[in-house]
Amino acid sequence: MGKRWADKNRTSRGGQTRQRADYHEIEKQNEAYEYYYNELLDSEYVDRDEFWKVLRCELPNSFRFAGSKRHALQVQKVLKDRYIPEITSIEYEGLPVEPPAPVSWFPEQLAWQMTTPKKIIRRFAPFKSFQRFLVSETSVGNISRQEIVSMIPPLLLDVRPGMIVMDLCAAPGSKSAQLIEMLHEGEETRILQAMRNDGDQKMRGMNPESKGLMEESLGGELADWSDNGRSTGLLIANDVDYKRAHMLIHQIKRLNSPNLIVTNHDATMYPSIKLPPEPVTNNKPVKGKYLKFDRILADVPCSGDGTSRKNLSMWKNWSPGNALGLFTAQVRILVRALQMTKAGGRVVYSTCSMNPVENEAVVATALERCGGISRVDLVDCSDRLPGLKYMPGLHEWKVMDKLAKIWNTWSDVELERELNGEAHLGKLVKEMFPRNGSLPLDRCMRIYPHLQNTGGFFIAVLEKKFEVKETTGTKSQHIGAKSSVIASVEEIEAKTAEGADPISKIETLDAIAPSQVNEDVGFESAAARQNKEVAPAEPLSAQKHKLDDEADEFMSTKRLKVRDEIDDAAPRGEEDRQVHWSPPPGAQLEFTRPTAVDSVDSVEPGLTHQTPSYKAKSDKRQPYEEPFKYLDPSHAELESVYQFYELSPDFPKDRFMVRNATGTPAKTIYYTSALARDILTSNERSGLKFVHCGIKMFVKQDVQKEGVCKWRIQTEGLPIIETSIGERRVVRLTRKETLKSLLVEMFPKVDGQAWNDLGEIGQRVRDIGMGCYVLRVEKGERENNFRYSKLLRPCALNSDNADGWAICSERMVLPLWRSFHSVNLMLPKEERKAMLLRLYNDDSPLEDHSKDRFLKSKENRVTVDTDHDRDTKGREIQPGSGGSPIDWDSDSAGGNEASMVSPTAG
Repeated sequence: MGKRWADKNRTSRGGQTRQRADYHEIEKQNEAYEYYYNELLDSEYVDRDEFWKVLRCELPNSFRFAGSKRHALQVQKVLKDRYIPEITSIEYEGLPVEPPAPVSWFPEQLAWQMTTPKKIIRRFAPFKSFQRFLVSETSVGNISRQEIVSMIPPLLLDVRPGMIVMDLCAAPGSKSAQLIEMLHEGEETRILQAMRNDGDQKMRGMNPESKGLMEESLGGELADWSDNGRSTGLLIANDVDYKRAHMLIHQIKRLNSPNLIVTNHDATMYPSIKLPPEPVTNNKPVKGKYLKFDRILADVPCSGDGTSRKNLSMWKNWSPGNALGLFTAQVRILVRALQMTKAGGRVVYSTCSMNPVENEAVVATALERCGGISRVDLVDCSDRLPGLKYMPGLHEWKVMDKLAKIWNTWSDVELERELNGEAHLGKLVKEMFPRNGSLPLDRCMRIYPHLQNTGGFFIAVLEKKFEVKETTGTKSQHIGAKSSVIASVEEIEAKTAEGADPISKIETLDAIAPSQVNEDVGFESAAARQNKEVAPAEPLSAQKHKLDDEADEFMSTKRLKVRDEIDDAAPRGEEDRQVHWSPPPGAQLEFTRPTAVDSVDSVEPGLTHQTPSYKAKSDKRQPYEEPFKYLDPSHAELESVYQFYELSPDFPKDRFMVRNATGTPAKTIYYTSALARDILTSNERSGLKFVHCGIKMFVKQDVQKEGVCKWRIQTEGLPIIETSIGERRVVRLTRKETLKSLLVEMFPKVDGQAWNDLGEIGQRVRDIGMGCYVLRVEKGERENNFRYSKLLRPCALNSDNADGWAICSERMVLPLWRSFHSVNLMLPKEERKAMLLRLYNDDSPLEDHSKDRFLKSKENRVTVDTDHDRDTKGREIQPGSGGSPIDWDSDSAGGNEASMVSPTAG
């Protein structure tokens, strides 16, 4: 709320307050913008008046229920049963207020939209309660604030468990979150079923109700059984900008997936990813293996002119040059996506632009460069999302140059160049114009704002039939002329097998390298920038300025795209931070590290024989990423963890890693999937820029008692490991009031007679030793117990029940810490508040008596030297903590650690 207030009341240097302009006060006019789309849109099929009317209206609020389907349906049930009836009862000016409504075409009604004006929302109390619910669930990742049209591409990608998926331009991450959910669909059920198949004795103390619930939910296409039910799929989410890559991590790490890798590369030249080699057979040489993807989402940088309903600056800043300048990069991203896809795989190309130069022209050019419709097909998705309204892709369109002049055909442009030169035609190329109709571009999807009250969007679904190679002859007809080096690189890729060793590539280069350099390099790729010849066609200083200008132009156009969320402004001085261009695909990248990987002028050894005569400065603002080091399965720390928690021997030991150069488990132990491990270890020195992988499974705790495991289970890792934990580390809870008291009060005491206040778990937590436990919420037989619904849905207070029983279909498993004198749920404060509101409709403040107890013990403590009670920063040091300060308000990646566990609290 503070940020929002600050935005509305900014103070200028003169001391005057500047109020943020109201939506309706901002002028929504742009002559060139309106002229182009009036010429483009066929009035026979598109109502232009309605189109512009809706485009000038404020975009409705929309959101999506996130997480596993069962959990998402649980949260959705709360909205339907508690908040919608309250809002429906409101009347304004004699008419009923329209409540939030589900999006008709989104599966399971998990996407919702609200068109209620703000003046009504601010006036009535039920909307205030609804807003509190939205904010609470959004803070813990159960609801994603996302524009409706941006939810479509992941649905059309048709991701299933076990697939290998890439999101090439992933930030800010809302689409990546959808893809992760699809990869993990049905995982919990599969794990339980796999354990049951191995024998009921391996159900690790699971109660009969959980088994019954598992049987009810087992169904559908659950094919990912190869790893005892655990998801074997993988999502690689990539973004070219380092800062946006970390924003992406923040968005999707709430889903707690070990099947996620985040990288930081230029999508136009995304490097090939090595896999572990196959075993040697018959003394044959080991062949290199490279990763191919089942599905790739290419939601590319675009001009974003379909977002003018929420990005109001578009009305002022729209220019035809924005789309023209991005065309080349968009083509290269789509072509690279098709190269990395398996035969039979699928690529979804999407933009939040309505401009055919960025849409149909890009798709047509990529298809031509990859061998045409015989090798890559355009998929008809008209039957995929019933209820979604859209227009088919265009076969005919017009192109506007940077001076806002419209051109119908490429021949008209050529004639103009002959007569008057090309001062304003420099960015126009033949491939931007319509073809002869041989490609089925009508299978693309154009979503106009007036069709279903959304933003503008474009989607094309491509299916790769056979492997594609860009032949030199085909590419010579495309975007501008090329330098000899990039042409050679392309021919090398065409003439050598993927994964070929560098020597064979050098020999191929020696055979084909031309002696002349083409100076017309208006559309250079990242590889061309990296593989500059030593004898440039222009002075080095001019060439360096040219490279800087190209990098700045790319980043500025990248910022033009308004994605699903509002990005934070870049720090002062970093607005035009230079991109680090990544190595060419398929190259042996380990030969490039560590000399000049981050330099735009770095040269790939094996592709040129000489050393460049100058070297660009590396970007020192690129933070250092700690390496990913996997632990030996027999590591002593892992052995102690397995023994303490009585972990099943079936739970894999070879997927734990740490993030430090020494490979020592000092603070946190992470867990990843098997495929993620193989990728990280095989590409350790390859130059691939890995930013994130793994979830926190164990975090070291300062435990002063002998025999207590110093590694406690982290909240995000518990759902993965809890079914493998031994019965002695489990505490069972059935009464809804007991859970409520644990959520409201942090560190309730258990010594003396205080354990009597903890209901049915009191005696159990009194008798157990110090350390980490698993709290399982299960069905009970009494009236104040949790009840499991047979509909696989609600886990909230049922308004139909007079006594307010909590009905629960989702297995709730929570981490619990037993200290010397107290017990505590290891949950962040925002998670506690969200559960209280969802389960009990209670927004009472939390109680933390541990602070009072500490202050009281401090008063009774005789201190000889008061300086010993504070650290170097003046913070209080708790007795028995080993000199560790108490930071009551600290927020770590795992939540509010001080509010979750303190080894001597109580």
